[in-house]
Amino acid sequence: MPRRWLMLALGTAAQTAACAFVYGIPYLAAGLRTTQHLTLAQVGILVACPALGLLLTLVAWGAAADRYGERVVIAIGLGLAALLLAVAYMTHGMVLLGVFLALAGAAGASVYSASGRLVMGWFTATDRGLAMGIRQTATPLGMAVAALTMPALGVHNGLAFLAGLCGVIALLIALYATDPPRAAASEASGAPANPYRGSAFLWRIHSAGALLVVPQFTAGAFALVLLVDVRGWSPVHAGQLLALAQGFGALSRIAAGRWSDRVGSRLRPMRQLALATAAVVTACALTAAFPSPLTDLALVLAVAITSSTNGLSFTATAERAGPAWSGRALGIHNTGQNLTAAVIPPLVGAVISTAGYWPAFAAAAGVACAAAALVPS
Repeated sequence: MPRRWLMLALGTAAQTAACAFVYGIPYLAAGLRTTQHLTLAQVGILVACPALGLLLTLVAWGAAADRYGERVVIAIGLGLAALLLAVAYMTHGMVLLGVFLALAGAAGASVYSASGRLVMGWFTATDRGLAMGIRQTATPLGMAVAALTMPALGVHNGLAFLAGLCGVIALLIALYATDPPRAAASEASGAPANPYRGSAFLWRIHSAGALLVVPQFTAGAFALVLLVDVRGWSPVHAGQLLALAQGFGALSRIAAGRWSDRVGSRLRPMRQLALATAAVVTACALTAAFPSPLTDLALVLAVAITSSTNGLSFTATAERAGPAWSGRALGIHNTGQNLTAAVIPPLVGAVISTAGYWPAFAAAAGVACAAAALVPS
């Protein structure tokens, strides 16, 4: 296997392991309620702990990757996450469990900031979009790993599994990952200019990427309950349909990346896909107001297409920032997206509770239009 593809495989594996525990705790909700004797509200707090820790350290890990390189940052961060998850496995009580889950999320943030930088450095502009698209499939892959393992294993065995997974990938990164060769050349050339100074270009990409999380999480978080409440699907069958949609979403990330390589631009496809997202989510609003089998099709398309721009926004961010600043820039980009992801579900849930499904999806479509306008030319 050529070295760059090995680096892509390692970076994707590291991101998958990190996503499995950051987004996998919800699949332990039933076990947490019974073994820890928690209320649903307390379980919700525990579910949020890894993401909270993640948000606090993304930029710091990105700066460390810029300074010390990707391999050491990913290996140390993921190794620490494995150790903290192992401690959480032996912990009793909500407070201590929440603390160690938050610390594990803070350690695992190293992967979010550095694995994209690792992939970017090993691929050229002609195939970098495809590579980052593949790397971005780690989010649905990590969630799939958690969905398949956590309910069956239970809380303690589930935490042990996540600790082992992170530990194994950290070891593989330490043994086989290699920092991109251009990183050393960049460091030798002197201190590069701050890409944020005197230009709003990166801030516009960050803002557009964060706004596009709104339709993504509106569709992803509420498609199942819409199918159950409005269309009369059983939760099991609705989950199976949306698992298929998530598979299409992973493929859409790869296809979008390849498209950007062919046209030589990340931002033009990103803008066009943002407008396509607005159109599909508008269709969800219309079919939610007038339910029919078209509602099911619209939701599948929405779940698939709303995630298609993720890889493009990350690639555009790293390319614009340059190798000396890409870790920090990716950390800032990740922070904006994860903050939006944390805020949107309760807000959209409140809109649905008071006004119904179609106004919530209509608002998300409007946000997608705003994101398209923000994408730099």
